[in-house]
Amino acid sequence: MQSSEWYQKLIRPSWSPPSWLFGPVWTFLYILIAVSFFRVFQMTSQRKISFIVALPFILNLIFNFAFTPLQFGLRNNLLAAIDIVIVLITIIWAMIIIYPHQKWVAFIQIPYLIWVSFATVLQLTITYLNR
Repeated sequence: MQSSEWYQKLIRPSWSPPSWLFGPVWTFLYILIAVSFFRVFQMTSQRKISFIVALPFILNLIFNFAFTPLQFGLRNNLLAAIDIVIVLITIIWAMIIIYPHQKWVAFIQIPYLIWVSFATVLQLTITYLNR
């Protein structure tokens, strides 16, 4: 069974967005992520901020990229739920830690924070409904 077929067969809440919406949303978010994360890594390389400030951004990318293989490769809702909670935590941590150094980088994370907050509730709900 293809991963998309597997996902379509999961019990999902009525408020679950259509599958076609995820691509455009993530494209927009990845542009914001690339711009803001580039600035953080640039500031780190120029020693304007310490590695500790960049750490939540690095962890966020790792866990963000891990979600799809966990959810659709392994087809493991529980691991995907744990992963997305960590993504959410690292976004909040990154926003808090970068704010004193580069406020716009924190603010540009707001759409990402909103979407991942929604996606976290969605994933936790799907995990619960398909236990």
